Amino acid sequence: MSASPTPTAAQELRGAGLRVTAARVALLEAVREGDHLGVEALASGVRERVGHVSLQAVYEALHALTAAGLVRRIEPAGSPARFEGRVGDNHHHIVCRSCGAVADVDCAVGHAPCLTASDDHGFSIDEAEVVFWGLCPACSPAPRA
Repeated sequence: MSASPTPTAAQELRGAGLRVTAARVALLEAVREGDHLGVEALASGVRERVGHVSLQAVYEALHALTAAGLVRRIEPAGSPARFEGRVGDNHHHIVCRSCGAVADVDCAVGHAPCLTASDDHGFSIDEAEVVFWGLCPACSPAPRA
C-alpha cells in the first residue's frame, strides 16, 4: 500500500476554509521549513518568495493560520512569539536561556502527574504547555577535562 501524497500548502489552506493567496502559501511554507521563527524572519522568508508583503499582512495571515490549526504559536517567557508547523500533537519545547534557541521535545511518556491539573477550576482543559529551560550545546560551558 502506498502512502497518500502530502497535501500542498494551497490544498491545506482550501481545506481549512481559507482563501489561497501567494503570500499565505509562502508563509505556510516558510513556517514549516523554519525552526520556531519569529514574525520578522517569516516576513523576510515570504518576501524572498513573493516580493513585497507588509508586516501587517504577515501578522494577519499568521493569525488566520493559527486559528485554522495549520500553525502553532508559542511564546516562551521573555521572548517574542514564534511559529511552527508541528501541530496536532502535545509536544513541548526547550529554550536556551542564553541565545533563545528553541527545540521540540516530545511529550513525556508514562505517568506524568504535572500534566494533569490538581484543580481545573471548572475549565475544560484541552492542552498542557511545558517549557524546559537551560543552555543549548553552543552556549554551555565546555566540560572540564
